[in-house]
Amino acid sequence: MVDFRRLSLCMIVKDEEDCISRCLSSVEDVVDEMIIVDTGSSDNTVEICKSFGAKVLSFPWNGSFSDARNYGIERATGDWILWLDADEEVEASDVYKLRDILYSDDYFMSIHLINYYGDQPDPTKTFDIAHARLFKNNKGFKFNNNIHEMLNVNEVFADFDEIPALKTVPIKLYHYGYLDSMNESKKKFERNLSMLKKELKQKEYSPWIEYHIASEYYRAEKFDKAFDYVNRSIMGFLKELKTPPSLLYRLKYSILIKSGSIDGAWPGINRALTLYPDYVDLHFYKGLILYVKDMFKEALEVFDHCLDMGEDNLQHLTLQGVGSFQAMHYKGCCLEKLGEIEDAARSYAQAISLSDTFDSPVEALRELMIKNEDIFGKLPENCDNETLVTRVFLTISKP
Repeated sequence: MVDFRRLSLCMIVKDEEDCISRCLSSVEDVVDEMIIVDTGSSDNTVEICKSFGAKVLSFPWNGSFSDARNYGIERATGDWILWLDADEEVEASDVYKLRDILYSDDYFMSIHLINYYGDQPDPTKTFDIAHARLFKNNKGFKFNNNIHEMLNVNEVFADFDEIPALKTVPIKLYHYGYLDSMNESKKKFERNLSMLKKELKQKEYSPWIEYHIASEYYRAEKFDKAFDYVNRSIMGFLKELKTPPSLLYRLKYSILIKSGSIDGAWPGINRALTLYPDYVDLHFYKGLILYVKDMFKEALEVFDHCLDMGEDNLQHLTLQGVGSFQAMHYKGCCLEKLGEIEDAARSYAQAISLSDTFDSPVEALRELMIKNEDIFGKLPENCDNETLVTRVFLTISKP
C-alpha cells in the first residue's frame, strides 16, 4: 500500500490583500491544505484566501502571534507543516522540493530565507539565513513568545540525548517585509516596540526579547538604545550559561561601527571571532575597524579572508556582499591607501562586476582613474560603469 503523505500550509494574516496572492500562488500546487488564521482583516484578505481554496479561521487578536499560529497548527491535518508569512514567496524553481521532505525521518527542517531590505527587491541587498519553516505535525511542536515567535524545539526534544542537527533543504524563500515601503505602511516599529516592551514585564522573559528591541532601535537609527539592549541580551544569555547567538555580536559591532565607536569595537571584535570563527560578517566588521584605524595591510588580509570564506554559510545571518562585492570594494580601498594603484583599480572593477547596484566602487574607481590619468588616460564624459571596467582591464596587464 502506497504511503501518501500530506503537507499543510499554516499562516496567520491581517489586512494582507496587497501581498497574500503572491504568497499563496507560490505554493498552491504543492500543499495539500491551506490553514489560514485571520486575526481581524478589514480588507479583502479573507476573500482572496478563500479563492485559493484555503480554510480560513477567525481568531480574535489577543496580543500574541504565537497563540494565533498555534490555533492554526492545531487544526492542520497534514503529516508536515510549512509555516509562512503573507509577505513571503517561495522560489518557483524550488517549490516542488517541498514534496521531497514528506518522507524524511527528520522532525524539522530549515530553508534558505532571503530578507530583502532597501527601497525595492534587489538580489544584492539581502540578509540570508537558514530558518526552520518545516516541522512534523503531531510531535508536540508549538510556538512560544507573543512576538518574534519561535518553535519550542527544546521542549520537543527534552527526552532526547541531544537535539538533532537541523538540516537545510535547498529551497529559497523571499521575505519582503523589511523593505522600506512595507515597514512604513505597516508601522512595524511602533507596533513591535510596544509588544516587545510588554514582554519585558513578564516574570521570566527570553533574552531574545532584548535582542529584538535592539534590532528595532537599530533600524530606527537610535544607536545608543540599540547598544544598551543588545548588551542586555548578551548578558541575559550568559546568565543562563548559554553562548549568546552569533547575530547578537553581529548587531553589536554593526551598532559600534555605524555610530563611529571604533575604540569600543577594537579589540573586542576578536573575542567575538573566537566564538564564531566561521562568521564572515564578523570578519568583515573586523576589516572595517582596521581600515578606519589606518591599519591598511592588516585590513587587506582580513578582506582577502572574507573573499575566501564567501557568504554561503547559512547558519549565521549574513549580509549579501560581505564575502564578495563589498569585501572586494574595501580590498580596493586598502590597496589604494597603500599606493598600489593598478591593483586597487582591478579590485574596484571586480566589485563593480559582482553587483549592478553597489555604487561605492563605481565612485571610488572613477576618482582613482581621474587622479591617475597617466595610467588610465583621460575618461570620456558621461563614462558608464561598463566603460570604466573595460578601461581598467584594457589598461592594466593581468597579474
